[in-house]
Amino acid sequence: MGDHDNVFDESYEKTDTGAVIRNGREILFQAFSWESHKYDWWENLESKVHDIAKSGFTSAWLPPPTHSIAPQGYLPQNLYSLNSSYGSEDMLKTLLLKMKQCKVRAIADIVINHRVGTVVGHGGMHNRFDGILLPWNEYAVTSCSGGLGNRSTGDNFHGVPNIDHTQPFVRRDIIAWLKWLRSSVGFQDFRFDFARGFSAKFVKEYIEAGKPMLSIGEYWDSCNYNGHDLDYNQDGHRQRIINWIDGTGQLSAAFDFTTKGVLQEAVRRQLWRLRDCQGKPPGVMGWWPSRAVTFLDNHDTGSTQAHWPFPANHIMEGYAYILTHPGIPTVFYDHLYEWGDSVHDEIVRLIDIRKHQDINSRSSVKILEARSDLYSAIIGEKLCMKIGDGSWCPSGTEWTLATSGWRYAVWQK
Repeated sequence: MGDHDNVFDESYEKTDTGAVIRNGREILFQAFSWESHKYDWWENLESKVHDIAKSGFTSAWLPPPTHSIAPQGYLPQNLYSLNSSYGSEDMLKTLLLKMKQCKVRAIADIVINHRVGTVVGHGGMHNRFDGILLPWNEYAVTSCSGGLGNRSTGDNFHGVPNIDHTQPFVRRDIIAWLKWLRSSVGFQDFRFDFARGFSAKFVKEYIEAGKPMLSIGEYWDSCNYNGHDLDYNQDGHRQRIINWIDGTGQLSAAFDFTTKGVLQEAVRRQLWRLRDCQGKPPGVMGWWPSRAVTFLDNHDTGSTQAHWPFPANHIMEGYAYILTHPGIPTVFYDHLYEWGDSVHDEIVRLIDIRKHQDINSRSSVKILEARSDLYSAIIGEKLCMKIGDGSWCPSGTEWTLATSGWRYAVWQK
């Protein structure tokens, strides 16, 4: 247990929290699904670290590592216990050390909007945390979720005590825990769960103190719909995500739920959606690409929960879009490792082209076509792509085909 306790201290002290975002060459991997807790997960991932690194990923987002009432990790209770349904503390630290050796940063899933109490307190609710580390009382819980604290600074997560981040003692304890995850456990990046639940100014404080290399917020609310039909204009939706990023002092990136919502409709022969009325990409990627973490699915939207799934027969079109475009692209575990070798290899080929052509989070996009059956664009100076079943190829002999598949093709100079 103690073998790896301090191997990460040196990198923690030297952290520049802005360097990764400035560099803009991150490619992320979500290293779990909703069912992963059933499968000795830390051991499974350890066996895949070399492939994850060789595939070109810079960071892997791990499921919540701490003790939780629910096996997936999203109802935390004892934050300092690293024995979870995903495996033991020893197994986790072995995995993290191997990731460090292979130069893949570990993203910790930070679930600090809510916490399940250990005993009954005020109002007959489980809103006290006696008998474990961080033994908070009812004043750590918002008044709108059964505690004696202040009102929530965000949306309520129903059914469990919501943490009152306005309390100085709560923030002090969370900061100490985040520093511990970085300096002693071995995580380097943070993903903030349910970021709508508390003010972004607290995320700013936690990033400044915890010093992650990269932070990502899950600010997920509904896209703009007209009945069942997605509106063409999603400016209001992406502006809300951008407002959250601004609230963190621009220190955090955020998942680009706008791009996901638009792209999964666009690939159903509505590719005109991929050019907004200013001629730019329609998601957060089009307005603030260096802070836009693009993705097709995650453990909530896809997997066995399937709350908002990307159409399965268009997955490679989706990856051909996000892996060639600006932003910080993310690949989902299920797609890389459970959809067969050909999908794995096609995704890795797109990552290789992205790196070879030095596409980064701020690369320029020149959209050439955006109609129902065809989208094409030039990204940066030396990469061109199309998706859709419309026939198209770039003009000029300088372009050579780099890769192609079902309804997508990529060219390079």
